[in-house]
Amino acid sequence: MKQRIITALILAPLVVWGIFSLPLLWFIGLVSAITMIGVWEWAQFTQNQSRILGMIPTGAAVALSLLVVPFDVISLNTVAPSHIAILGVGFGWWIIASALAMTYPKSSSLWDGSNLLRHAFGILTLVPFLWSIVILRGQHYHIDAYYGSKLVLFVCLIVWAADSGAYFAGKSFGKRKMAPNVSPNKTIEGLLGGIAAALIVAWGASVIFDIQFTSFAAMAIITLATVVISV
Repeated sequence: MKQRIITALILAPLVVWGIFSLPLLWFIGLVSAITMIGVWEWAQFTQNQSRILGMIPTGAAVALSLLVVPFDVISLNTVAPSHIAILGVGFGWWIIASALAMTYPKSSSLWDGSNLLRHAFGILTLVPFLWSIVILRGQHYHIDAYYGSKLVLFVCLIVWAADSGAYFAGKSFGKRKMAPNVSPNKTIEGLLGGIAAALIVAWGASVIFDIQFTSFAAMAIITLATVVISV
């Protein structure tokens, strides 16, 4: 945990600086580069002999999305149909992925021997990741260039709070394993601690950043969904 705290102290200021200081196109370029790092990491889960070859399908999908899907200010602000499609596919995939994770190792029989599915999983994970951040950053850009930055930071804060809350709650109170076959060290108590920490941070950040939700319940649902996916 000490190493994670030191890493966070170094990277967090850089992340905040990038979110708020980079022009939109530069920000998209940075997120694209981070996504390509994810592509490189995902390649190790494929069955290709070369990691470079393992990058090609997912990397090509990411690049193609940047060529085909609009990322001008107007399109991002109005959320184009292609954006809705990507977000919808991503949402559906995370439901399926969560089910696969919770039923592992039984579910591994569905995909373990298929390199095609391994590549498909990478595409379904990383392309929506890229565009969800880009779309958030572009919200209300023509009115307030920093509003989207606040939304991106809001999500980052929720994830960081959930991770920290889950760690400390799990370390202090953790008894019941959440998914022992996937992550043996994670507990239900840790998950609840992560949710509690994330809700507190989400409420505080929404007030400080003046992020308007239709209701507290809406904020709680969004936060809960983010935590479940991140944890």
